[in-house]
Amino acid sequence: MTQRFPLEVIRDRTYKQRDAWWTVGLVDPLASRLVWLVSPWRAVTPNRLTILAFVVGLGSAYAFWRADYPWLLVGALLFHLSFVLDCMDGKIARLNGTGSAFGSWLDYVFDRLRVAACAVGLFGGQYAATDNRTYLWVGGVVVFLDMFRYLNALQMGKVRADVNQGAVVMTDEDAPSGPVVVAEATGNESAVWRLRNFLVRHRIRPHLFSGIEFMMFVFIIGPVAKQIIPVAILSSVLMVAFELLLIVRLYSYLKSKAAKPAEPRVPVPA
Repeated sequence: MTQRFPLEVIRDRTYKQRDAWWTVGLVDPLASRLVWLVSPWRAVTPNRLTILAFVVGLGSAYAFWRADYPWLLVGALLFHLSFVLDCMDGKIARLNGTGSAFGSWLDYVFDRLRVAACAVGLFGGQYAATDNRTYLWVGGVVVFLDMFRYLNALQMGKVRADVNQGAVVMTDEDAPSGPVVVAEATGNESAVWRLRNFLVRHRIRPHLFSGIEFMMFVFIIGPVAKQIIPVAILSSVLMVAFELLLIVRLYSYLKSKAAKPAEPRVPVPA
């Protein structure tokens, strides 16, 4: 066993400066305490937690496939647990300095496979129980949007890095951990500025409906509320809207960069 860090230290080292409101309110409080419990054990590694999260996710998919409401509740609970475990792997990596490039790849691939499996379980199970083809169409849209969301995030990060000549550009998806810095109020701020500062102060990123909220609404809120199709459709519309907003922001950012005159290169003495 290694040193057990105090809970405050775990929060300082592993909480992102900006994160999804679902993670801030419903995942971090539990995940940080579980990290406090298991972090001293060398056998608990980020990659093993990633695999465990995937296995629990498969259990969620099986529960969804059973289709009856009690099983839907079990599936929703297991899906949330799998997401908590998935958050723990990153926290353990940041806390103990045990992250790796392979671990990032494993986490990304298993996340996408887990969503695909749960979509098959949830929407396929409902189709098998009701013979309503709408579940198949909506399930296909859910899988497509999940893939698009994360591929789009990766590509936007690459474009920003290329424009900044290879410099690392942090986004809300990969915000660093550490204390939150909030701008001082002067009394003349707009309502939008005050709202944004409020969100920053509580570590909530302004991108209020990201891939995380999308998954949680589809696989938790929908089954629990017994409104699988309406919630999935509403979630899809909201995520598309926020993705379009990100694309517009990226376009404006690139346009502003292109409008700036290129900095003259200073010749290097021979």
